[in-house]
Amino acid sequence: MARAGLNTERVTRAGADLADEVGFDKVTVSGLARRLGVKDASLYSHVKNSQDLKVRIALLSLEELADRVAADIAGRAGRDALAAFAGAYRDYAREHPGRYAAAQFPFEPEVAWSSALVRHGQMTRALLRGYDLGEPAETDAVRLLGGTFHGYVALERCGGFAHTPRSTDESWERILDALDSLLRSWPSPG
Repeated sequence: MARAGLNTERVTRAGADLADEVGFDKVTVSGLARRLGVKDASLYSHVKNSQDLKVRIALLSLEELADRVAADIAGRAGRDALAAFAGAYRDYAREHPGRYAAAQFPFEPEVAWSSALVRHGQMTRALLRGYDLGEPAETDAVRLLGGTFHGYVALERCGGFAHTPRSTDESWERILDALDSLLRSWPSPG
């Protein structure tokens, strides 16, 4: 029988909070049970195991990030939309390090296609419509933006830019300028 007050959503959100505190890789059903002050068995009415808990945290994180990006880019186009998209992504990673790590969790294909991953792709393509790219350039640009944002955030989070006095915010702005310029003058194939 499920413990009063616990439900799958509350368990998932508590797991996401725990991920932000201790790291996504350290989240377990046992650790979450301790945090909630219940026995492990109380959580198995809501999640199957630690893998299921991690998938749920990852899906929640992707939804939260998609909601933030959608709100920030609404009504914007071009560089303004690019900066809003990138800023939402970077801010989410800074504010929720465990959730951000969870958003990188590898999914089974059937889960991926039914998740916010699809929504992220759609928003990125909507942003790119302002640059008038056709295929396959649009797909290449989606990958460029994802790789650039994730790479920058990952390096920033692990202190990879600590060896230089230049502000990471200044570099971020120049990178966005460069991406905007590249997207406006995307090279033709061949």
